[in-house]
Formats: sequence, C-alpha cells, structure tokens
Amino acid sequence: MAVEDSIAQEQPGKVAQENGKVFLSEPTAVEKSSSYREESDFLSDLNDFEKKALFELKSQLEEAILGNCLLKKEDQPEKNDGNVMKAEKGDEEAQPEDAGQEKATQQCEEKKFEEKNNILCLWGVPLLPSKGGEATDVILLKFLRAREFKVNDAFEMLKNTLQWRKDGNIDSVLEEEFGAELGSAAYMNGIDKEGHPVCYNIYGVFADEELYKKTFGTGENRRHFLRWRFQLMEKGIQKLDLRPGGVTSLLQINDLKNSPGPSRKELRIAMKQAVGALQDNYPEYVARNIFINVPFWFYALNALLSPFLTQRSKSKFMVACPAKVTDTLLKYIPAEEVPVQYGGFKRENDFEFSDQDAAVSEISIKAGSTVTIEIPAEEVGSTSIWELLVLNWKVNYKVEFVPFDQGSYTIIVQKSKKMVSQSLEAGPIRNTFINNESGKLVLTIDNTSSKKKRLLYRYKTKKSSSF
Repeated sequence: MAVEDSIAQEQPGKVAQENGKVFLSEPTAVEKSSSYREESDFLSDLNDFEKKALFELKSQLEEAILGNCLLKKEDQPEKNDGNVMKAEKGDEEAQPEDAGQEKATQQCEEKKFEEKNNILCLWGVPLLPSKGGEATDVILLKFLRAREFKVNDAFEMLKNTLQWRKDGNIDSVLEEEFGAELGSAAYMNGIDKEGHPVCYNIYGVFADEELYKKTFGTGENRRHFLRWRFQLMEKGIQKLDLRPGGVTSLLQINDLKNSPGPSRKELRIAMKQAVGALQDNYPEYVARNIFINVPFWFYALNALLSPFLTQRSKSKFMVACPAKVTDTLLKYIPAEEVPVQYGGFKRENDFEFSDQDAAVSEISIKAGSTVTIEIPAEEVGSTSIWELLVLNWKVNYKVEFVPFDQGSYTIIVQKSKKMVSQSLEAGPIRNTFINNESGKLVLTIDNTSSKKKRLLYRYKTKKSSSF
C-alpha cells in the first residue's frame, strides 16, 4: 500500500492527491485508543451474579445505616455520681426529673445521629440506598469490584473507608494548606483519550536533599505528605462524573526520572503507606497506572510493594523506559494534552494554540517514503504557525513557500535538514512565516531510514486583521 493510501485510510475526507503528492488541508484529531475499556456501571450491563451482589450490598448497607451500626460509636463519658450520697428528701425527689432530662437528651442525640447517617455521603454521593440513585450504585460497584464481588468483603472495605475518613477527618483535607513546595511533586494536567483526568507524579523533585528531608525526614513529615497526597486524590475525584456512563476514574502517570532509589528508607516507608491507604480507601479510582523513565532499581521497588497490591491493581500497571515514554503516553493521551517535556504539544500559557485549534494530526511515514503537508496562505500579510514532531526523528525536513503567481519565485523557509533524535524536553518544532503574497507553505518530511516513523503536526493561520 502506498503511503498516500495509508494516510487516506487514517484520515478520510482530509486528503487529496496530485502527481503523487499528499495534500492535507487541515489538521484532524487523532482517533481514540481502544486498547482498554473499563467495566460498565449501567445496571443493565451487569450480569446476574453482579446484580445479585449489588443488591445484597445495598441491603446490608441500608440495614447498617438505619441501625446506626455502620460506624463505631464515639465513647460516651463515664457518669459522675459524685462523692456525696444524696440522702435528703429533696434530692430524692429531684432524681426522676433528672432522669427524664437525661433520657430526653439521649433520644435527641440518637435522632441527630440517625438523621446524620440517613444523609451519609461519600465523595458527595448519598450512601443510603433507598434515598440514593445511580451514583450510589457507581460507588458501591467500585467497592464490589475491588473485592471481586465478594459482598461481605466489599461491605467491610466500605465500613473501613468510612471509619478511616472519620478518624482522619479526610472530608476537611480539601481546606488544608500544605505550602507550595509539594506543588511540583504531583499535579493534575489535562485528560486522556477516554476523558480521564491525568495526574502526574514527579518523584525526581525529591532528589533535592532539602525537600526530601522536609517531606520524609520524620514521622510527622510523612504524615503531612500523606495528607497532601490524599488532598490531591480528593481534588481529582471532584473532576469526575460519578454516574453510569460518566468518567469515574483517573489516569496516573508516575515519572521516576532522577527519583531517589529504594535505598532511601524514609521514601520506602512513605510509599508503602501511600500505596496501602490509596488502595484501601479509593477503590477503582485509577483506570491505569503508568510508570515512565523507569530506572533499573524500579523492579526491586516493585517487588517490595507487590505483596501489598491486589492482582486487579497490578493489572493496571504499565512500565516504560526512557526511550518509550512518548510512544507510551501517546497510546492513551492525545498529543495536544501531553506536556512538551514528555514529547507532546502541550505548553504552559500557550497563546498560539487554544483549545479550539489545539488538535494534533498524525501520519505514519513508511520507510523510504516522503510526505508533503501544505498550509494555505492565501491572504497577504497572514501569519502561518505550525508545530511538527517525528518520534525518534532521523528524517529530512524542509519548508518552502510557493506563491500562486507563476511569475514569482519559491522561497526557501527551511533548507533540507537532517533531523536527528533529540531530548524529549525540546518538544515539537515550532515555526512561523508571514507571507507577502498569496501562496502556500509546503512542508516536506523524507523518511530515509529503514523504519516506519510517526509524524505529528498541527498548524493555524492568523489573518493580518488579527494583529
């Protein structure tokens, strides 16, 4: 199959051919990956076994909430009978009134407790099945799936999570301030091809000894770190749509470049605690865990943490060495959502490409083939802006401006240049050109290697009136 035919199949309706050249009139979005799918939360999509388990869990939960036995009751202060015997008649007559008041107070407290539990929520979703809805089913299915639809185990996990949140006052963690130091260690940035919010965990920041000691140096520091990590998880959940058919989980990217190794005891302790707490109390909130820039010692750390992970959690892991970072991320995340430091097109405070024109197109260039991309520049004085990236490069690249007037000369914008591999941090090539006459820009990419290449690009044209 010719390269032109291949492109035409990938981007139907966007390709025209003339004299063996390929003309792409406008960028088109890369199609979504179908490499993995999460289970459906629609009741109609559950099998009989799963429906039965959900019904049983809802029954147990309803009974526990109405019976005020879902959470451990707080210890009541011991009654103080005093050191003086009440022997006087007046005191004896006062006892029935005191007992009545005490009983009324107790009934009032029990009523408040019942009302509180009847509206008990988890991540903003009411838990009482008879007063809940589809979102309640979504939450309960997370616990069931985490425990392979074993109802009693799922119920116990739910109880433990609620107790953990109560004891640790997790509902207030969103209001807490943790300082700016940890802001670069983990953050939410963009979405993947399935709409999952993406969380980046940058372990390399802890190579700084001062930050390392401040974060992991003492038990109190590590507890502070864990609460910050729980806050980040809670912020991520706020971005989700906890309804059937909605996006109900996150994509985790774990960058281990320059990360301290497993020889650092404090880091091992903190990671073990974080893995355990997140797995036990945030079930099925991670669609996939991708580890990138993986060093040799990662496998030793993985062996250390593996016993504390469920098989279901392990099945969501993916590992990528430094040479495969961009390929791996592009499998799940659109190029326009991948940060430039990972070989993508997303730049902070990018004023050239907004959400409306940020889409990136992709072409496969077969070995020994040439692809030509044309950018129309019909209005005089307009500015053309384009970005281009070839994974692993090793191609020849040139740019020419061809006027429509046959009496004008072609302008060489970029001489043919051998593009070799470069660091991911460099990101895609970005160029601009202002045309003084009507014409078109012609970008030529020649793959002289013996391997197929992936070309990603986008462009826009700003008319002179835009300035």
